[in-house]
Parts: sequence; structure tokens; C-alpha cells
Amino acid sequence: MVNIQSLDPTASPLDYYGWELRRQREAHGLKQGQLGEIIFCTGSLIGQIETTKKVPTRDFSERVDAALGTDGLFSRLIGLVLRSQLPTWFQPYAEMEAKAAYISTYQAQLVHGLLQTEEYARAVLATGMPDDLEGLVAARVERQRIMEREHPPLTWVVLDEAVLHRPIGGHEVMRRQLAHLLKFTSHRWMHVQVLPNKAGAHSSLAGSFTAMRFEDDPDIVYTEDLISGHMTANPETVKEAALRYARVQAAALSMEESAELIARLMEDRYGDRSQPEEQPVA
Repeated sequence: MVNIQSLDPTASPLDYYGWELRRQREAHGLKQGQLGEIIFCTGSLIGQIETTKKVPTRDFSERVDAALGTDGLFSRLIGLVLRSQLPTWFQPYAEMEAKAAYISTYQAQLVHGLLQTEEYARAVLATGMPDDLEGLVAARVERQRIMEREHPPLTWVVLDEAVLHRPIGGHEVMRRQLAHLLKFTSHRWMHVQVLPNKAGAHSSLAGSFTAMRFEDDPDIVYTEDLISGHMTANPETVKEAALRYARVQAAALSMEESAELIARLMEDRYGDRSQPEEQPVA
């Protein structure tokens, strides 16, 4: 007799997803391989997801919904599943970010998570040597879905110019990341500015921070240290963060000038190196 692993659907969103996938599959009289054939994957992958050995993707969830006629059940569950893959200390921030009406952030080291390409995010997350890199990448990409809402949060990002010079993932990854930033040049809800190196000393030399405003909750300021994140609604801290952000933003290039700088660096620093250099004519 085949030993079927039992799952506790209350243990975690991932456990519930696997339990519900198995229940729905069996209710339709399908074996793992049969469902795999329908949604163009292996039966082994179905089994791994049912037993929480593998984290499902949004694409997988949408295909399962279509195959089993589950009225978007797995497409709704996948958001909870992927959010649960985030580091425990980061999950409260992700929940608040998803509810924010206005986000303003200064980033000194990296492109903000809402603006990262998948390959840039993978290179960043790989530095922490996680056990499940792909799960973390999928969770980070899932965070970005808040910008696809009918009314997404108004988001204002100031990137230190050093972020654009730091070759995360290599030249091709950075070229595509900078090209991605340029897509937001005329975006209604997402605005990007660059704090140039020539600005010198500025009001947030201490590092990156994010402020969030909500419709019904107090404003929050979020910072990170080496191993965790910290949120506070302390009015004095919120006021100080607002003042520092205003000064950083005032020292930054305009959105148009920022786009010009990004485009110039994309070509000058991360231009196409596949063509051999022309030899000088004797």
C-alpha cells in the first residue's frame, strides 16, 4: 500500500494549499500524473506541491483553477502562500505595505523591492544563501502585484545614485533593471527620483527607510538592520522621518533628470558588450 503523507491544513497557508489541491484533485477522480498532463507539468510536481515540498507559483495556481473549475480558489490562496514564504520578521511589513495608501522611501543600497526585476531580486536574495531561493523570489514578485490594482498606493522612491552603479547580478541584469526603472517615467502611481552623488552629505546618511500612510491606520516608519526589520508609529519618529525624506527629495534630481541619468548609465555603464571593439585603422 502506498504511504500517503497526511497534511494538517491548519499548519500554514502552504499546508492548506497542498491539502486543498489533493482534495480537489481526488474529488475530480484524477491521479497526480493525469492532472499534470492537463496543466502541462509532471505528476511529480503535483505531488511535491501537495506535500509542501515545492512552493506553487501564480501561473500554476491559475492553471489548476482552470483545469478543476475551482472559481479562482487557488489563485486567491497563492497570495497568502507566497507571503508566508517571506522571512518571519518581514511579513508584518509586507502586510502593511499591501494596505498602504501612500509609500515614500529612500533606498541607499538596492533598488526597492516593488521595482526589482525578477532576476535582480534573485541575485539580491541569493546573497543570504536561503534554503528556498525560488520561493523567496516568487514572494518578492508577488509583492509587486499591489501596483496592478485599480487604485494602487501612490509610491515615491528616491534611489541613491550608488544603487545604479552597484552591478547586482552582472551587467546584463543591471541593464534590464535600469530599463525597468525607465518604464515608470510616466507612471501615474509610481515615481522614481535619483539622489546624485554630487549631493554629498544629506539628511539620511544613516541609511534607507520607508514611510507609509494609510486610510484608517496611523502612519508608520520602517527600517532594517542586519537581520531584522522595525516598524514604529511613534509620532515623533514619523515626524522626523517625514522631515528627513522631504530634505532627501529636495536634494534629488527631478523625475525627468533622474530618467536621463538612468538612461545614460544604462548605456555608458551597462551597454551591450557582445560586439567586439573596432580595431583602429592603421
